[in-house]
Order: sequence, then C-alpha cells, then structure tokens
Amino acid sequence: MVTYPAMLDIPRPVVDHLARLLAAHRRRIGTPRRSRALGPFRQAVLVLRWFRQRACVHCLAADARISQATGYRYLHEAIDVLAERAPDLHTVLDRCHRQGMSHIVLDGTLIGCDRATGVRENGNDLWYSGKARRCGGNLQFLASPSGDLLWVSEVEPGSTPDITAARAHALPALYKAAADGLPTLADLGYQGAGIGIHTPTSIHPDRPEPLCADNRSHDRLLRGLRAVGERAAATLKQRWRALQHITLSPSRIGTIAQAALVLNNTWNETR
Repeated sequence: MVTYPAMLDIPRPVVDHLARLLAAHRRRIGTPRRSRALGPFRQAVLVLRWFRQRACVHCLAADARISQATGYRYLHEAIDVLAERAPDLHTVLDRCHRQGMSHIVLDGTLIGCDRATGVRENGNDLWYSGKARRCGGNLQFLASPSGDLLWVSEVEPGSTPDITAARAHALPALYKAAADGLPTLADLGYQGAGIGIHTPTSIHPDRPEPLCADNRSHDRLLRGLRAVGERAAATLKQRWRALQHITLSPSRIGTIAQAALVLNNTWNETR
C-alpha cells in the first residue's frame, strides 16, 4: 500500500456546517456517543468528497476503513439531512419579492444517471431523454437575475418535457408571483405555460417568414436576461461534480440536487 497527502478543496466552514448538522441529527435520533464508526466531522468529509470529487462510494469507504454498506448509509443520511434544509418554493418567491428582484429565470436541466427500469405507455424507456439521448432525471430550477440558484424541484423522469415538469412543481406558484409583480423568463420549451411566463417568439411552421423587428428585439433582450440565470445549474454541476452523473437510485436525484443547493448556499456565504 502507498499513502499520499491529499486536500479537499472545500472551505472549512462548509465542512464544519455539515458536521454540526450531522451531530444535531445524531442527537435528535438518540445515537449513543462513540457508537458510530465515524464521527460527524469524518462523515462530513466522506460525503463532501462524494459531492465534490464524484468519488465511488466503495473507495471512500475503504479510505475511511468502514464497510461499503456503512459508507452508503452515511452518504444517504447526510443527503437527507441537507435536503431537509433546502428552501421551499413559496419561501424563495417571498424572499425575491422582499429583495425587489425584477424577474426570475425558470429552466430545466438533465442530471445523467445509470439506466433505470420503467417503461412509458408507448413502450419507450421512462428515464431516457430523447433530446439529450441519454438516461437521466429532469429537474426544474429557478435562478435570480444575477445567476444565483434559488430553488430546485423534485425529479421527474428524463422523458418528461420541461413544461410538464414545470406544471407539476413550479407554475402554480409562479402565476401568483407574476400577479404580484415578479415575472418569470423561460425558453421556448415553456411556450404556452401561461400568463406571467415570458418566452421567446416562435415562428409558426405555416408562416416561416422572418420575425418583425419588434419581435427580434424582444427575443434578443429576453435571451440576454435569461442567459445569466441559465448558467446557475451548470455552475452547480461543476462545483458538485456528483451531479454530472448519478449512480444512486434515479428517484434520489431531486433530493441530491437539493442537498447540493444547501451546500452551495453555505459555500457562497463564506465568501
């Protein structure tokens, strides 16, 4: 065996914050002292290595000298502890109102995953996205005008269109927010979403002539405002690389993304 020094490139306050949450969780469920193979801090390091480095769980378990089953149990426990603190959609929208935001950005992202079981009514794979040509889960997210990620939805199978997922998780609350003066900007995938959801102008297939100058200006302005917010999900997946491809159950993708959002907010607060 060969040992080598390593460094986890995560701010120490983020690790300490997760360790405190795990310690509080252990007290809440009545875990006896020193009955775990790892303390809260070492468990936090294991979990953050998985999120940040996209490391395989059996390697993390071997490094920590615990069994693979215990490694998975510690990982899922921490994911649930973090996801419980993910911001609620209505709370996020109320905060946006208080901060006087001019708009918010709605978009969807596909989180890749291993092939999952499930068949649609037409016989196609439920978790296969024809648009991305790979298996994954559809997540809806909201971002601020400055590009900060605000909220992440529960997961829908990859075959679910963005507008269908948005109707299930976001649109009812966004309608009320738009009525109160907080519009939502979205891309062409959300056309027909309803009042208050602003999307680009599409060219009708029966009338392929170019758009007029007013519509082109509208689309250019909308695209420029929306592009900043749409970077939010990409930034989250680059910082927490486990989101680039999930090897756990696809049904956990939403919970994992919400846990990553909590970690991301804690990281941003340390700057």
